[in-house]
Amino acid sequence: MASVVYRDAALADGRSPNLTVGVSILVRDDAISWIRPSTDEGELPAECEVVDAGGTTIVPGMVDGHSHLTLPGGSHWIDRGADPTATLLSVAEANGELQHRSGVRWARDVGSPTRDDGDNTRALAIGIRDRWRGRRDRPYVRAAGTWITAKGLLPPGLTVEAKDGDELLAAAMGQLDDGADFVKLYLDGPDPDAPPFTAAEVARVVQAAHRRNRKVTAHATNLPGTRACADANVDSIEHGFELDADVARAMAAGDTALVTTMTVLKSWLTFGTTTAIPRFTEAQHRAQIAERLEQAKESARLAHSHGVAIVGGTDFGGGSARANQLPWEAECLVEAGLEPWQALASLTWRGGELLGEPTAGIIAEGGPADFSLVHGDPLSDITALWRVWRVA
Repeated sequence: MASVVYRDAALADGRSPNLTVGVSILVRDDAISWIRPSTDEGELPAECEVVDAGGTTIVPGMVDGHSHLTLPGGSHWIDRGADPTATLLSVAEANGELQHRSGVRWARDVGSPTRDDGDNTRALAIGIRDRWRGRRDRPYVRAAGTWITAKGLLPPGLTVEAKDGDELLAAAMGQLDDGADFVKLYLDGPDPDAPPFTAAEVARVVQAAHRRNRKVTAHATNLPGTRACADANVDSIEHGFELDADVARAMAAGDTALVTTMTVLKSWLTFGTTTAIPRFTEAQHRAQIAERLEQAKESARLAHSHGVAIVGGTDFGGGSARANQLPWEAECLVEAGLEPWQALASLTWRGGELLGEPTAGIIAEGGPADFSLVHGDPLSDITALWRVWRVA
């Protein structure tokens, strides 16, 4: 039985604003046997490896709440959806390695191209989820299948398109039939003042998915789309760059989480983008990106103040961010007004709650040894999450 004790670290669990110092954790066969004060470890198992973790902080394995495993990111991200299947699968392997090394233990994939992956014709992330199951060098995956959109919004072949509520419902159930863990709808449309599907049409999808014990999330960046999502009681809203107080209250009342993706705006602001897609043509202009980022921060601030559960994501692959940049989202959340421990919660156990995975983002005796060790105190300096020294 392989045993490792991580000795004399600090512990930040995302539940408290205070570090617990002088902590030792014993791991046996990838599970946490005990968590004790370093002065009271007791007798260690025979042939136990001792890791001197002094000067580091143990943080729970992080959950990237919004990712696209098969896409590499960068300024030409949307073009990469047309790459050969073998290329997309290779990209996913590289992204999985990046996530693992950066302390991300769970990847919530919210859209991948539909291709023949050698086993089935389906969204590629579903097969990746299955192939990575049980691997310690890759994150655990929950996959939404592919994007479900109104006609003509994204390049041909990248999405499943629906022209009305009946087709929307059929497409959503088809994704679940293919093995998707949850449904991803696209609620931005050609008219910025009206969503492409009504709240009633979206609610039909939510009710049908819930009958199958599955969840529904929706891409919605503008206010009309987020309002329709809140009225339909979707389980989460992706991006949500334009919330108002009424929508935030409705989200809190309906237990609709907000999955923030300010990282992608930061990446565009820093590096720019050369790809124009609906709703983001203006993102080619730095001043407009900066304005969009401030809107997103205000939305996160509003949601937080109204008690909405906030989950952080990078949107890597769906924008120019990359797979190992989740700490950037924590920085953005702190800039939006969350305390560092609350930002850490959004990257750990809050994501686990959205996934319905009770051990995700949590460090507990008897639970999986899914944690990393970082240099610094992320509860006073959230940038410490970038400084991953070791992954358990």
